[in-house]
Amino acid sequence: MPGEILFSQDAGVATLTLSNPAKLNAVDADMWRALERHMRTLNANPDLRCVLLRGAGDKAFAAGGDIEEFITVRATVDDALHYHEGLVAAALDAVRACPVPTIAMIQGACIGGGLEIAGCCDIRIAGESSRFGAPINKLGFSMYPGEMAGLLELVGPAVLLEILLEGRILVAREALAKGLLTRVVDDEEVEHEALATAARILKGAPLVARWHKQWVHRLTRGTPLSLEEKRAAFDFLATDDYQEGLDAFLAKRTPVFKGR
Repeated sequence: MPGEILFSQDAGVATLTLSNPAKLNAVDADMWRALERHMRTLNANPDLRCVLLRGAGDKAFAAGGDIEEFITVRATVDDALHYHEGLVAAALDAVRACPVPTIAMIQGACIGGGLEIAGCCDIRIAGESSRFGAPINKLGFSMYPGEMAGLLELVGPAVLLEILLEGRILVAREALAKGLLTRVVDDEEVEHEALATAARILKGAPLVARWHKQWVHRLTRGTPLSLEEKRAAFDFLATDDYQEGLDAFLAKRTPVFKGR
């Protein structure tokens, strides 16, 4: 039975749940397609404020790709290219392209494809007993370059090579020290902390969150900003939310942002 991506939305926060419980939420081809489809739809939603990605249950975020189907989906080079570029990398790119903050809520195993998905999120919150890695060297295949982008941007070449060359499984505290995680909390606090993080994001100005992501991604390209881009960095001056923020600060009240 194929897995699925469960979707729900509440108060501007969309939740995507990787659900394949019989296989520790291993991500199969249908799930990669669904993940991209959901993300493309969410990315075009101007009212969206935050996206939370998680695994079903508390045993795994995702224990990798569904290896059992590799026999058929990667039977030839053309098949493999379609699977890894057209399905997996496309879904990961859609997560990285999300214009609003993304949070990975990690419980249990976060391995292979699961680690790739989490690595494309902005904030990664994990429980103490969660574990991380990509031991695919023991399966005789390499990580597709298009799937490395998020992890490479996140931890750099040295840590990524350590993960891939050793194939070692990391505990949460080591993953945190290497930059794979944003924070580690007690297992029973993971969901609470992820939701609290989303709530803090929702208290901020919506357009500002989008701009912060836009500029961080732009600066990582390494090329100097043009004068036009520098001027665009002050687009907030023309927004109602900017005036609301100033007024609220001076009046010592809580601002009410409307995203305009």
